Amino acid sequence: MPTALVTGASSGIGEQFARQLADRGHNLVLVARRTDRLEKLAEELPTTTHVVGCDLGADAESLPSKVRELGVDVDLVVNNAGFGTHGRFVDIEEGRDAEMVRVNCEAVVALTRAFLPAMIERGNGGVIVVASTAGMQPLPYEAVYSASKAFALNFTDALHMELRGTGVKAMSVNPGPVPTEWQAVADAEDGAISTMPAAMVVEADQVVRESLAAYDAGKRSFIPGRNFRWFMRASSVGPRAVNLRVSERMFRK
Repeated sequence: MPTALVTGASSGIGEQFARQLADRGHNLVLVARRTDRLEKLAEELPTTTHVVGCDLGADAESLPSKVRELGVDVDLVVNNAGFGTHGRFVDIEEGRDAEMVRVNCEAVVALTRAFLPAMIERGNGGVIVVASTAGMQPLPYEAVYSASKAFALNFTDALHMELRGTGVKAMSVNPGPVPTEWQAVADAEDGAISTMPAAMVVEADQVVRESLAAYDAGKRSFIPGRNFRWFMRASSVGPRAVNLRVSERMFRK
């Protein structure tokens, strides 16, 4: 059976990746800080599941050695762990945005680098990076978050091209508004998602279901939810200055 490593698997999109990959027959290595949640999830899954506690904002470099100690070959890395902040850049708690960059950017690079060479050698495998439509434009009041997701998106796009002909795939998942714990962690429960029409909001299970289908099809980048995909296409043709003004109004507290 193939083995998938899923970071940030204790809730939301990461939990759905774990559940749906298990249903597809993947053994799993689940990673998060909250190991109690991971252990509970592992008991519910039908395949062999390992739980590894790790704070990717403080010690991402230790994770590959912990995984190797399990004696498994990782065939799919799902770089899902991440968080955001919401508010004026200068008002965010000092150090919080730097921690976000470590989780959203540095950990993605470190884990991809750790497991990708073996996949290339075997001629099979893949990397899925959960980026965001936030990375497709600058977002006032989520300045560092949107920049970190632009990094994730561009990194994965480039990796996708580098991997052509190797048998290994790379794809970014770029969700729009998804109701998860992200909003509470970012202190953004009254932000843009609260004003979005219901037809634009995509649940975590749909995000993962559509994203895995896109990964199977060899897509480079994917936006879950047909309505939000069309919204992003329409907004991408607008002048940057106009889009920035609209975003500022939407994301202002």
